[in-house]
Amino acid sequence: MTDARRDFFVTCPRKPGCFSGSSPHATLVISAPSNPCDRMLGYPTVCIDRMFRVNRCPHARAHSALRPFLLPAALLFALASATPRTAHAQQTRFPSAKGGVANLEAKTQSRKGDLTTADGDVDIHYGDSRLRADHVEYNIKTYEAAASGHVLLDYGTEHLEAEEAHYNVSTGHGLFHNVRGTIKIERRPNPALLLSDNPLYFEARDVERFPADVYLIHSAWITICDPSHPKWQFYAPNARIHLDKTVALINANFRLFRVPLIWLPYATAPAGRRVRASGVLIPDIGQSSRKGFIIGDAFYLAPTSWMDATLGLQYMSRRGYLERGTFRAKPFENTSIEYTYFGVDDRGLLNPDGTRSPQGGEQQRLEIQSQLPGGWRFVTDFNHLSSLTFRLAFADSYGEAINSEVRSAIFLTNHFGGFSLNFAGLDDKSFLTLPTTTTSPTGVVTTVPATSVTLRNLPEARLGSVEQAPWKNAPVYFGFDAFAGVVYRSDQMNQTSNFVDRFEFAPRVTIPIHLGYWLGLTTSAAFRTTSYGQSLDPAGNISVASIKRNTGEFTVELRPPTFERFFDRTSLKKDQTRHRYKHTIEPALTYRYVTGVNRFADFIHFDSDATLTNTSELEYGITQRLFRKDGDGQPQELISWRIVQKHYFDPTFGGAIIDGQRNVFQALDSISPFAFAFGPRNWSPILSDFKITPGGPYDLEQILQYDTQIQRLVTIGTLLKVKPYREFFVTTAFFRLNDNPSPVPITNFQQPLANQIRALVGYGSETRKGLNLITGVGYDFENKTLQNQLVQFSYNGNCCGLAVEYRRINLGQVRAENQFRIAFIIANIGTFGNLRHQEKIF
Repeated sequence: MTDARRDFFVTCPRKPGCFSGSSPHATLVISAPSNPCDRMLGYPTVCIDRMFRVNRCPHARAHSALRPFLLPAALLFALASATPRTAHAQQTRFPSAKGGVANLEAKTQSRKGDLTTADGDVDIHYGDSRLRADHVEYNIKTYEAAASGHVLLDYGTEHLEAEEAHYNVSTGHGLFHNVRGTIKIERRPNPALLLSDNPLYFEARDVERFPADVYLIHSAWITICDPSHPKWQFYAPNARIHLDKTVALINANFRLFRVPLIWLPYATAPAGRRVRASGVLIPDIGQSSRKGFIIGDAFYLAPTSWMDATLGLQYMSRRGYLERGTFRAKPFENTSIEYTYFGVDDRGLLNPDGTRSPQGGEQQRLEIQSQLPGGWRFVTDFNHLSSLTFRLAFADSYGEAINSEVRSAIFLTNHFGGFSLNFAGLDDKSFLTLPTTTTSPTGVVTTVPATSVTLRNLPEARLGSVEQAPWKNAPVYFGFDAFAGVVYRSDQMNQTSNFVDRFEFAPRVTIPIHLGYWLGLTTSAAFRTTSYGQSLDPAGNISVASIKRNTGEFTVELRPPTFERFFDRTSLKKDQTRHRYKHTIEPALTYRYVTGVNRFADFIHFDSDATLTNTSELEYGITQRLFRKDGDGQPQELISWRIVQKHYFDPTFGGAIIDGQRNVFQALDSISPFAFAFGPRNWSPILSDFKITPGGPYDLEQILQYDTQIQRLVTIGTLLKVKPYREFFVTTAFFRLNDNPSPVPITNFQQPLANQIRALVGYGSETRKGLNLITGVGYDFENKTLQNQLVQFSYNGNCCGLAVEYRRINLGQVRAENQFRIAFIIANIGTFGNLRHQEKIF
């Protein structure tokens, strides 16, 4: 036999043990290339992923790196039909419809009895796969194939190397020694997950394959870092993989810079279409100045592909036990359900006198969304909070802690032919004060409970329509709004019965009038009849006597012509884009008249519908805008400035105003969300709303309110968002509300001065490679208190990253806490540590 290379083509005959893509007698079928989202040995497996509190790709299929071991059956069986060759290359082709075709090259080839041998740079091509080795032997009788010496297997994006391989193409049993390989996996963009283009690298001492796609792996480790200097590795002395089902790791451990950190006695993960697997997650360990040493764990349950749940428990050395739970389900394509629970069994911090003041409680949330047949939509957003003290003491962030409102809603709605039909239930609870305890000089302890206001509309049905013209040639439009239901109110002064009936019907007519091209006039008139099942008596107590009102409303909106001017900035260079600017001035006047509200003080305030009063008012204002157009692109609004004020011809609003008390009416809060009427008013404050490039790199909004009656600036609100560079951003919010905006002293109400600032400065993002830093503060100038402070630092490399955070929350006597959190980030897998993704600031 000469040293010249031999090239020939062989076909895979249809006999037992033969690899064939179409033969019904084949005992093993070539698998298609792996899905690019597949995983291997927990890369990222959901069990390991969940143990790191991350499951970023819930719809991806798990991948097994051992799938390439199915290919040697087809590649090695190409030798089954080989016979001793001469120095001249021969080739045999078989129609592809009846079998696969393989191409084999080798320096020397021979056959002796049932044994076919190929030596010297053996190279076998079969489809999109390639097998190379120094020596290959195949027994056509026993179907045993052996490859040794630099065994290389390439299949799609997968590369496998081994020193020796033994495989039985009939039974599917095989043994591979000293295996190492890489898998290149394409991943979907995920803003919450650090991604790396590095392939998955793994090494294993022995890999044994059994029928039914079962593999046993011994002494394996994996990483996506540089294999010569890996920053992290997963070691698994023993692992069992059942393709398209599960992966089990036995006595595994996670190593950082080759130092073992986490030991996993047993872990399972999915390896197929069922992308989620039940299991115990990685423990949580942390430290807090008010909670003490924290340790906890959680169990993840995934009984079906459309439902999962997480149950967790934490022990806080200074407080007690914390419970968390989450349930998610998507039983149908257009239906989703999510339930969360958070509770603390608190024994309380130790007081100086030896007593404890527990602050425990619970909060729950249920969200259901469903698109039903016939255009119906069903939504449930149920929220429950046991007490405001609990939220202040145990909320994870400052913004969540200071939220004193709990709102729930459930509704079923449909829109058809310009009509809207809604069945709803609303519940709104606002916490006003915290419970207090005082001790008199004589030793008498007085406890004042917390106060709150609860409003409920349940059930309620609403039917309405948009304005529609019944006559094509007449610009007269008709519409209506109607509702019926039961309501409830409870506060520290009064409580109604559980079901107070209420209904309203309000037809309206609108007539637009165009006086040439320069003036537009829109008039509308409405009649509103309303009935409440209970009312207030002259002493302010609840009365079972019903109350009705019939009101008439008339509105005229005048739109004078808009003044415009164009500015053309043409560059002297022909290759530069042409910039055009347009400045507009838009005046507007609206007159509104309401009559028929004669017993305003007798209406129970269930919602804003009860704050309707008689009024005769004129709203006038002017809006300036500056637009910019680059080339043939769409114009963009750069600057807008709106100034508006109301004049009230009836300063008492039909006798509804109460002197020396904060008054809240529809006529007042339609121009300002802040109460400004503490007596009769002829003028509202002047409202200025100035904006620069909303949503752009320089985003500024400033709201000012100047009260002409007391001649001072009563409200200042400023929001600034700056992003001059791609990775750098600054956000600043300043708010000031003056105390008691009234020229006369108010005895029964005291509005405190509010003067606060929030600032956030950052560079980078959560998944950006390199250094990322963000810091923020919240300061109260009036109380001279640093309410909130945080610093979050992270560094992301090619295969891992580290995030560290310091956070301080100061809520007076209720809570003053320092938190330290840390998380280790593994690219393409997730994060483990006590800094969870939803608490990150980026």
